[in-house]
Amino acid sequence: MAGSGLPSLGRVKLADLVPSEGLPSDSYKLSVSTLSQSLAQYSAAIIQFSVSDGALLRSGLDSARLYFHQRASYPAPDIVHSNDPREWCKTSGYNADPQLWLETYDYRPGITPLEPNNMMEFPPAGLPDIFSVLGKAARDVLDAISFYLNLRSSPFTEILDNVPLRNREISSSVLSVCCHAKPSFQGAQHHNFATQEDGQLVMFPDHEHQVDKTLISVVKSDKPGLHIKDFQGRWVLVDEDLGPQEAIVYPGLALYQATAGYVNPALQRTEITNIQNNLFGRCSLAFKLMPKSTTILSCSEMIAAGHGVEPQFQLRVPVDDFMQRSHPIDQLFNRQTVQSFNFHATPDAGPWIGEILVQGL
Repeated sequence: MAGSGLPSLGRVKLADLVPSEGLPSDSYKLSVSTLSQSLAQYSAAIIQFSVSDGALLRSGLDSARLYFHQRASYPAPDIVHSNDPREWCKTSGYNADPQLWLETYDYRPGITPLEPNNMMEFPPAGLPDIFSVLGKAARDVLDAISFYLNLRSSPFTEILDNVPLRNREISSSVLSVCCHAKPSFQGAQHHNFATQEDGQLVMFPDHEHQVDKTLISVVKSDKPGLHIKDFQGRWVLVDEDLGPQEAIVYPGLALYQATAGYVNPALQRTEITNIQNNLFGRCSLAFKLMPKSTTILSCSEMIAAGHGVEPQFQLRVPVDDFMQRSHPIDQLFNRQTVQSFNFHATPDAGPWIGEILVQGL
């Protein structure tokens, strides 16, 4: 990083990341720079929604707590999540993963979920509106990263869902309403990973290190607990100091592939130590911006923008194959070469004028 970098996760107002016609404003360039530096250092950033959208997200979390609270104390075997990679773009409705102490309700436009008895399921409230708000935020963040990389406008449009969806289309992107470690979620034996942090014993579920296969993920939680590894290899509690209108955004494996490794995916885990005695557990809204299953991931936009692309990224990869394939974490985070590029401010850009060097965004 150039200079001393950011002392903590970067905060940007979502309204300042909305692109407009003509030359970019100073507020847009400053917000894009803050976002990109935060992703480079922490693999995550904080975005601030409007007052009305923040209220919508909080009401969604309230509804999620009630939804999971009224579910059975332990799910039936036929709704325990199988983690079948072939089903990555078909998940919908309620699922449970005992190994992760996790219950989810997936809202995927184009699919009407049914209970095992073929009765229609009543989901948490407000999901279509929340899907729309978080989906637009994810696309604005993606466009901001494209601007920072000096790519053309909306370079990922061809691999994203139509807006709005056309007749009989099913969304590749999904809104996952999640509940971690609800006290009544019992049954199978829970195996935990415990680590010592700041003199306290912190617990995480088995398989605690995860990397989303998304382009962009946006997460709003009702309690802290999301840890993401920064560029120095330290685990950072990224949602410890969020305001009522704020959420966490981080990149995933699909963006890593599409940008030839210039944007590192976030390695994350969820803490369950301080919520096991809580009546509702830890609830969150997680929007995952995904590429369409029928499209191809390629680095043609990066090549067109003049970025160096290593041989392993020059192959075109079908999205469906990419999503079903395993991706060893050690191969992702131990690459020997470090990509770098420059971003230049305009002469009247204010106190942040100058060249910002970002390495391995």
